[in-house]
Amino acid sequence: MKGKVKFVQGNEACVEGALYAGLDFFAGYPITPSTEIAEHLSLRLPKRGGKFIQMEDEIASMCAIIGASLTGRKVMTATSGPGFSLMQEALGYAVMAEIPCVIVNVQRGGPSTGIPTHVSQGDVNQARWGTHGDHAIVALTASNHQDVFAMTVEAFNISETYRTPVVLLFDEVVGHMRERLILPKQGKIPIVERLKTSVKAGVDYHPYLPREDGRLPMSDFGGVHRYNVTGLYHDMWGFPSDDPGVVHGLIRHLMDKIENRAGELARFREFYTEDADCLLISYGSAARSARHIVERRRRRGGRFGLLELMTLWPFPYELVKQIAARAKYIVVVEMNTGQVCQSVRLAVDRPERVFLANRIDGVLISPTDIQRMLHVIHGRGV
Repeated sequence: MKGKVKFVQGNEACVEGALYAGLDFFAGYPITPSTEIAEHLSLRLPKRGGKFIQMEDEIASMCAIIGASLTGRKVMTATSGPGFSLMQEALGYAVMAEIPCVIVNVQRGGPSTGIPTHVSQGDVNQARWGTHGDHAIVALTASNHQDVFAMTVEAFNISETYRTPVVLLFDEVVGHMRERLILPKQGKIPIVERLKTSVKAGVDYHPYLPREDGRLPMSDFGGVHRYNVTGLYHDMWGFPSDDPGVVHGLIRHLMDKIENRAGELARFREFYTEDADCLLISYGSAARSARHIVERRRRRGGRFGLLELMTLWPFPYELVKQIAARAKYIVVVEMNTGQVCQSVRLAVDRPERVFLANRIDGVLISPTDIQRMLHVIHGRGV
């Protein structure tokens, strides 16, 4: 027996993944289309000894999970575009203070309140650049419920490993559609636990001094060690510093621990990419339509392939460059004005061979929409 089989929404699959990963504390504010995550956790989490709290708004939710994480808990919040905007200041604090946490953004149409109940993938660049200042971020996504579960577990593992916030960037279609989910038995998927310091009480503790492997052991705030936590540039004790050497060293550490591991952090799926003349690159629910086109065209003898990205940030430039080099042209399928398409064009040797197939009207991009774009490309003599 592989495990328990359930028929669930994508948002429920996210809940199952968070509980599997060891979620202890959730704080959030209801917002379409992510509300089911809070609803289910309000019932499930307390029964497992965890804590659920509905906050007054999204920045308060983000601050609450930051505080809980510092005390040693695995934490998560969930929101959609407008709420994600409100979280950005506290998200930057979590980056600077290196506080593990998971933020789910089930995307909807925007900007502003946009189309609350319709699909979009317009928050890709917000996930990367939403908070101010130079920083690195990890953003994961998925197109089906089994991968929603897996990427949620992965988000907690990455967050705990690198002491960093991780964004789960799902979308309304994935969040609300229902499909089969196999729940693996506990222990089948490795779980990364918080790395605790071995420094004894009364001994000088350096909360921001990395080990040789780059990981920073933590001490539960309020425990045996007293230390400073700040959003200012700080030294290895956590005290504010404007020394140029300290500032430079910290920003390089915050960037390099993520960006230098882009290849290691890349999660993706390939379908028929080895001999593809036309390579589709997609993610989230749009990748379902892209795969349908690829399967249909392959049956007719067409040399089509799909690269489905599940890590959007740090963007896997080398991976995309390597796989795209085999194709005559590349079509990026997404539901925005080309936010991932921009990065693909930066990654490949011939950006003029990269085309965009998209919808921006709150409607799931269909195989027919992609097919129309392929006709346009062929009409250009590509």
